Amino acid sequence: MQEQVQEVLTKLRPFLLRDGGDVELVDVDDDGIVLIRLMGACGNCPSSTITLKAGIERALRSEVPGVTEIEQVF
Repeated sequence: MQEQVQEVLTKLRPFLLRDGGDVELVDVDDDGIVLIRLMGACGNCPSSTITLKAGIERALRSEVPGVTEIEQVF
């Protein structure tokens, strides 16, 4: 599952880079919880929660079977 998550993040990365940010995959646990770190402008952006939940989580849940939740690591 970790490789599939990384592939989806690679597809999303150009959109984050365009706004001065990036994303790093920290871990995927056995319960399907994906831990990510938003970096650059995305790390402290007031809209980071929307980016995380409405963007990244939606993409991962639709493209990677078994993903249940996304959590941000600081």
